[in-house]
Order: sequence, then structure tokens, then C-alpha cells
Amino acid sequence: MRNTCQMVFVLALLVSGVSACAMPPLTAPVGPSPTPAGAPPTVPAAPTPDRPLAARVNGQPIYLVDYERQVAQYQDALAASGVDISSPEGQQRLLQMRAQILDWMIEQVLIEQAAAGMGIGVNPEEVQAAIDQMVQDTGGEEPFRERLERSGMTLSDLQVQLRAELLRARVLERVQATVPERAEQVHARHILVDTRERAEAILNQIRAGADFAQLARTYSQDGSTRDAGGDLGWFPRGVLLAPEVEEVAFSLQAGQVGPVVQSRFGFHVVQTLERKQDEAISPEHRQLLQDRAVQAWLESLWKQAVIERFVGD
Repeated sequence: MRNTCQMVFVLALLVSGVSACAMPPLTAPVGPSPTPAGAPPTVPAAPTPDRPLAARVNGQPIYLVDYERQVAQYQDALAASGVDISSPEGQQRLLQMRAQILDWMIEQVLIEQAAAGMGIGVNPEEVQAAIDQMVQDTGGEEPFRERLERSGMTLSDLQVQLRAELLRARVLERVQATVPERAEQVHARHILVDTRERAEAILNQIRAGADFAQLARTYSQDGSTRDAGGDLGWFPRGVLLAPEVEEVAFSLQAGQVGPVVQSRFGFHVVQTLERKQDEAISPEHRQLLQDRAVQAWLESLWKQAVIERFVGD
């Protein structure tokens, strides 16, 4: 899965123009009813001269005309925001966004297919309610239609895109809900250095009775925890950027210091200070775990899917 901005492009486009991260609109492609992700299609859609495809996702088509319409809308939005699309920079941005737009259309099909398997849908009344709110936020029917026209979109385009965004949000909320509110947690600290030899020397000093926090303040290369004596605070599994440190911390009893462990950051000396078997996860950590759960879920959709591209590289 490509790394893309998580925001509602449609709303940004209508309210404030092209966003800084410039995410393409999410459009549910015209085609057969979605099937669960990974399920073999009954009759794969084949490109034809009169209706060529941009891509095919688990047998479900993304038609070239829909893809090119999204590209055209983005190009119009760029031009409206003051970008010279004929300049080398403008052309480069368009080239990059063509690939990102197709990725987003593919991902939306994957989400549509997964939503069908979950029994999740969006009804027309919900889409209309979202449009009514947008009309209110933009100051009434006339300014809303003016902005819609400037964006190069029709009301039908907007309805399709809002439905796709609402469906995406609903599915991802279901994924986020799988993250528990409580979990086992540890309170730990660490010292990070660049060589195993240095880490082993520090570990020997700690075992000989030296103060862990003072050694962390003197030697640790982790600027975010050094001044606090290497304190990582309380955390559940799945939070630390160095899973190797997390694994050691959860393997130790309170007060124990583990063996030197290597991560992509360097070499760590880890001490577990306290443990709790069942503790409420902080909002910050739960949000992080939810974000990672969504990322992992989306990546699994991409890995399991059969994706064929007929445009771009």
C-alpha cells in the first residue's frame, strides 16, 4: 500500500482548495457489485476497445474513463490553486499524482470488497445528510454550487465520492474497534548507544551497582529519554518504535535488567521498573495502536489482492 494522506479530499477541495498533501478524491469505480477481498471473481472483466480498463482488482474493473476523470479533476484543481501545470514542476506533480490517484481508486475497491464481507454499507440518506452539512458550512446553496463548479465536479461526482469516504470511515472504525481499551503494561527505561561493546560495558556497571538513570543521562543517545534517565514511561505491547526493546521489557520482572539487545537504532540496555497485568491504555497509546491496526489491515488487503494495472508503469 502506498503512503497517502489520511483526509477527506472532497471537503478540502470545496472548502479551501487543493490541500497541502494533495490527496486525490476517493471514487467508487463503476462496475459489478463488490465481492469480498481475495474472493475469485465469477467472470473477470476484460478490457475492450470501447471500454478499456485502468486496473482490475480481484476481477473488479476500474474503468479508464473514471480514472481519467479523476486525473482531470485534480489537474483542474491544481490550476485553480495557481499551479502552472505546464511548468516542469507542475508536470512532475501531475505525473506523481496519476500513480497516487490509481492507488487510491484501487484501495477504495479493496475497501468496498471488504465492507461487503463485513456487512457494512452507506445509504443515500446518509450521503444527502453529508451534502446538506456541506451546503450549510459553505454558506448556502448558491456558494456551495459555485465551489462545486469551480472544482470541476458534478453533484453526482460528489455523491459518489462522499459515499466512498463515508464507507471508508465506517470500515476503518470497525478495524479500530478491535484495539482493546485495557492491556498488560510495563514501565521501563533504556540506554541507547552505538556499539555492543559500549552497551556491555554500561550493563556491567549497572550490575556492579551503578545508577541506571545517571548512566542514561551520561551515555544514552536517545535524546527523547536521556534527560529523564532513559524513562520510557508506561506502555502496552505494540507502541515502541523498537519492538526488540519492547520484547525485552515485557520478558523481565520488575527491577530486572535484561541483556543487551540490538535494534535498528543501535544497542540498548533495558530495565523494567514496574508491571501491571490489566491497565487502561492511555488515549495517546490507543490512538497509535488504532492507527497501526488500520495500516496493517490495509496492507493485508493489498497483499492478498490480485491487482492488474493497465496504465502507468
